[in-house]
Amino acid sequence: MELTLPPFRLSDVDDFMLWAGDDRVMKFIRWTVFTSKEQALAFIRDVCIPHPWRRSICLDGRCIGFVSVYPWSGEDRCKADVGYAVAREYWGRGIATKALRMAVPEVFRSFPEVVRLQAFVSVENMGSQRVLEKVGFQKEGTLRKYCYIKGEIKDLIAYSFLSSDL
Repeated sequence: MELTLPPFRLSDVDDFMLWAGDDRVMKFIRWTVFTSKEQALAFIRDVCIPHPWRRSICLDGRCIGFVSVYPWSGEDRCKADVGYAVAREYWGRGIATKALRMAVPEVFRSFPEVVRLQAFVSVENMGSQRVLEKVGFQKEGTLRKYCYIKGEIKDLIAYSFLSSDL
């Protein structure tokens, strides 16, 4: 099985719908659950393709998830936020860990001013916490009542990976 991180394509839409339409996959993500192919096509076209660094997690050429990096700007250009998700049928198989391990060095190459990659994970999302820790992210602490996700205010755990950690 070959794992790659290509940019999104409109042709990913059917595979995209399999995981982005699954409320269990989308539970901890701020995106709404996708309910139509048209909605997903518009999102891929208008959000994913022009995004500064959003990649499809592809297994043997099929889109099974995503990794996104949001670089900050101005005085905060030294950091970027990372988020990711994988289709439920691939949970527990090391796919997210492998994809994130592939993404981290590429992000630091793509954004030379970024020295800190950070992730914010719901305290309830144990699987994602394990992924970050396996990749080498450092747990920094809990941010209490930090943000709304799906209408509920959540405690998040902050993790970081520094360019010097490579």
